[in-house]
Amino acid sequence: MSGRTTALTPPGDAVPPVRHPEAPAPGETIGSHYEHCFGCGGGQPHGLHLEARAGEGVSVTAEFRVREAHQGAPGLAHGGVLATALDETLGSLGWLLRVIAVTGRLETDFVRPVPVDTVLHLQAEALAVHGRKIYCTATGRIGGPDGPVAVQADAVFVEVKVDHFIANGRKQEIQAALADPDQVKVARAFEVNP
Repeated sequence: MSGRTTALTPPGDAVPPVRHPEAPAPGETIGSHYEHCFGCGGGQPHGLHLEARAGEGVSVTAEFRVREAHQGAPGLAHGGVLATALDETLGSLGWLLRVIAVTGRLETDFVRPVPVDTVLHLQAEALAVHGRKIYCTATGRIGGPDGPVAVQADAVFVEVKVDHFIANGRKQEIQAALADPDQVKVARAFEVNP
């Protein structure tokens, strides 16, 4: 992608990302990490309801249908909603690396308007790892996975421990998530940037 700022460019001693041996297989749905996540959870009526799929290497794909509730201008998607769709797709890369990571920096370029009822075809890929930083990129295309680019982003995600969420989240939601008898749901709730 053109126009990368220094903060979004991996340093010379960064290493290629390595897909974890237990990562979801290519084509497999990654699923929601938390029911109330605005990006991927089913518990948000006006949320994006993104469903990411593992790709080859350290990449994921997703689709997002822009609904009326996602408007910024009459009949067009809100730019913040489009940035959120890219951010959520990028956040899914952590499942392939098997790390807990949060968005450190997200730089978004809006290339063309995205009308309501459009399906945005999203693709994200991890490019490099340097210490706790994961450098990645994403695109959103209209008209199909090979259609024209409508929005693109470069990002740096930062690996964190579960304590990050427990120390910083609102106590009520943290306690409710930890109290869920389904231990798989408990683990997933704290694995990706909520």
